[in-house]
This record gives sequence, C-alpha cells and structure tokens, in this order.
Amino acid sequence: MDGEIETPKRRKEDKLPRKQRKGMYILPSLFTIGNVAAGYYAILQIMHASVADPAHLDNAAKAIGFAVLFDGLDGRIARMTRTSSDFGRELDSLADVITFGVAPALLAWMWGFHLLPGTMNPDMHTKLIQFGAMASFIFLVAGASRLARFNIQVNPQPSNPGRPGKKYFVGMPIPAGAGVIAAVVHFSGGEAVSQSWMAITWILMVMAVGYLMVSTWRFYSFKDIDFHSRQPFRLIILLALLVAGIWYFSRQLLFAIALLYMASGVFWRLQWIFRRRDVPPPPSAYTTEASQPS
Repeated sequence: MDGEIETPKRRKEDKLPRKQRKGMYILPSLFTIGNVAAGYYAILQIMHASVADPAHLDNAAKAIGFAVLFDGLDGRIARMTRTSSDFGRELDSLADVITFGVAPALLAWMWGFHLLPGTMNPDMHTKLIQFGAMASFIFLVAGASRLARFNIQVNPQPSNPGRPGKKYFVGMPIPAGAGVIAAVVHFSGGEAVSQSWMAITWILMVMAVGYLMVSTWRFYSFKDIDFHSRQPFRLIILLALLVAGIWYFSRQLLFAIALLYMASGVFWRLQWIFRRRDVPPPPSAYTTEASQPS
C-alpha cells in the first residue's frame, strides 16, 4: 500500500456512487432556485396590485417570507452535506439581489407610495411618491452593498463586538431587511398606505432598514444553534410552537419577530456605547510619571 491512512469519512464517501456525490451538489441549488422563483412571483404580484385588490401585495409579502426560509435552508443543507461550492455562493448572492433587493424595494414603493389616494394634496402626493422612490432605491443599493461586503470579507469584525465570529452578522443581513418590509405589508393584509403621515413614517423606516444593512452593528446569526444535539427536545418544542404560531397568527407574530430582530441591532449598539462610557480612560503617560515618587 502507499501508506495513506483510510479514515472513516473517506470510506463513507467512497461507498457513495460518483453520480450520487455529484447530484448532492444540486440539492442546495434547488433551494436557491426556489428563492429566485419566490422573488419572481412576488414581483409579478406587485405588478398586478391595486387599491381595489390588495391581496396581491399580501401574496408578494408571503412569497418573500417563504424565500427567507429557502435562503436559510440552502446554506445549512450545503454545510450539512459538505457540498458548498463557489458556484453555489455566487448563485445565492445573485438570487438574494433579486428576491431580497428588487422585490422588497418594489413592494415598499407600491404599498407605501404608488397607491396613495389621489384625493390628497397634489403637490404632497407627487413629493411623497418621489421621496418614496428614492427611499426604495436606497434600500436596494444598501442591500446590494451588504451582499458585496459579505462576499469579500473573510473575518468581518462588528464595531460593537461581543464575541466576533459565526454567532453574529456584521450589519443586518439582507433577508432580514426584506423580511421587515414583507412583515409590515403582511401585517396590514396588503392594504396600502392611505395617509400622508403614514407614508412619511414608511420613508423613514425603509431608509432605517437600509442603513442597518450597511452598518457594522452586530445581529444574531442563529448559526450556533446545534441541530445535532443529543437532546434536541427543547429545540423541537420551540420550533413546533413557532410553526403553530405562524400558522394561526402569522401577521402578528411575523411582524413582532421582524421588528424585534431589527431592534436587537440597535439594542446591542446602545449597550456597547453606554458600556464604553462607563469604562474609565487609561491613564496618560504624564499622569503615570507624576504619580511616581521622586
């Protein structure tokens, strides 16, 4: 023999047919394609939306929600099956731009601005649509920038770190940003904004989500959850309760989850700021020398 040690992992992989091993690489990409399909469906629904038929906007929000699920599954399945590839990562990034960038930006603009009633002041109506288009575009650019930064950074460090690593994202991930937009629209049942003050509030919120995506604040990644635990009973119960809650109270629960996750980044940032203020500054060289006895 050539002296090479045969590990259990190698023996297990050798038992798999070559075509089967290659076919496993397609599995994560299928979920990514489902992500693209959901984004494409959401865009089609947005195009058919009107004040008289707001269900299309609600359908678009639901499609983005399903895409968030697909996006989480494709990466986890790729890691579990050890089928990560450069092609899969590039496909996932392009899919995210469509589904979590273009689709929610269009949804935010259509729901919050384009369908505003024409009975309000004409100048106000025009300005709100224009500023809404700008805010939606800022969201799209921020999401694309967030993806580009994520792809090129090897070990990103949060500016308010606890313990940097896989436990935290640097900046709000784009699926979460899209989820905030979709959750708000779904909470309303697709009923478009009808008041000027609501449209102004929506402009500020869309821009805030865009800022959080390009910020260096930390957001929990959920990657440290161990699904291979020997005692996963608590996790199974929590997942069952979550699924049941979404099934019966999807509007309220998803709205609360999206806003709480968004607020978590702000909370960790404020905690870091106040903690840093409480830490006394290090003594200067002059003070150290003056305190020494002569």
